Amino acid sequence: MALITGNEGEITKKIEKQTSKVPSTVFLGAALLAMGLSATLKCMMQDKTALFVGQWAAPFLLLGIYNKIVKTEGHD
Repeated sequence: MALITGNEGEITKKIEKQTSKVPSTVFLGAALLAMGLSATLKCMMQDKTALFVGQWAAPFLLLGIYNKIVKTEGHD
């Protein structure tokens, strides 16, 4: 079990190092773009596709929050 935990920490550090390079506005922009695209698809009567794309906004915002935490708290 200790081997997995140690490896997980290294992988996490590598991910955090890369994600901290991405500006937070990218995630906000992606969320807004998903909402706009969803609204457009809804107007085009593409209801199922609009719902699918509209659900992307929340994960983008969560990634933005994670990104902000990594930037403010730093790496472990």
